[in-house]
Amino acid sequence: QVQLVEFGGGLVQAGGSLRLSCRASERTFDTYHAGWFREAPGKGRVLIAGIHRWSSGLTYYRNSVKGRFTISRDNAKNTVYLQMDSLKPEDTAIYFCAASTSDYTNANTYRYWGQGTQVTVSS
Repeated sequence: QVQLVEFGGGLVQAGGSLRLSCRASERTFDTYHAGWFREAPGKGRVLIAGIHRWSSGLTYYRNSVKGRFTISRDNAKNTVYLQMDSLKPEDTAIYFCAASTSDYTNANTYRYWGQGTQVTVSS
């Protein structure tokens, strides 16, 4: 099974930035679509960004992060990134990297998951 590991979570002040990284065990991200989910208290796990396995220009963003977060991919390094700018306290959550077999815009198609990394944004 594909193994995914996230890096880069931490504590940041509101208005600040963080960059999350997700490294896959194999050439995952030229075979599968990549995405980032987050799970906040009482909110459930939601897809916040996705990127096509072949075209880095084909991306999806949840409305609440659009214009602030940027997903990118480096297939040579088997790595996907999430650049998070203008962070808000409501962005506080556990963030998960995931891989999809068929549709980077559809949360129900993601089947491989990282362990999660905590992001906390203070006021």
